[in-house]
Amino acid sequence: MSQSSAPSNGPTRAQIVAMARDWLGTPYQHQASVKRQGADCLGLVRGLWRELYGYEPEAVPAYATDWQSAREGNLLQMAVSRHLVPAPASNMQPANVLLFRMQTTGPARHLGLISDQGRFIHAYAGRCVTESWLSRWWLARLVSTHDFPGVTS
Repeated sequence: MSQSSAPSNGPTRAQIVAMARDWLGTPYQHQASVKRQGADCLGLVRGLWRELYGYEPEAVPAYATDWQSAREGNLLQMAVSRHLVPAPASNMQPANVLLFRMQTTGPARHLGLISDQGRFIHAYAGRCVTESWLSRWWLARLVSTHDFPGVTS
């Protein structure tokens, strides 16, 4: 689904956050996207997309497990730009998808979703899908903020 074909009666922010919270506790598994069985950060967002729209917008190529890898370049950032709608980082809201760069000179390699004021849901190695504080450490690594297409207040 491209940004231009966003549904007019899309999901609410509260619905998206509730869907994301239903993924809490899903074990971390690299490249997986199955609620309660396994997911990584991209897998969480892919799973939410499927729940919202019934399909995935494109096939996902294999990708490295480490945050430092520049082998894929900015593929994640480009995919986010193709399928999600830019939102102002100065006015973060629940259900915003967050894109992070873990190394100051590296590509964007991590995703999360605002769940509440100062909190976000994400998955990372050694953990399950979890809700964390959106601390200064995370905010310093924020690249961009987006919405799912058609999201309503």
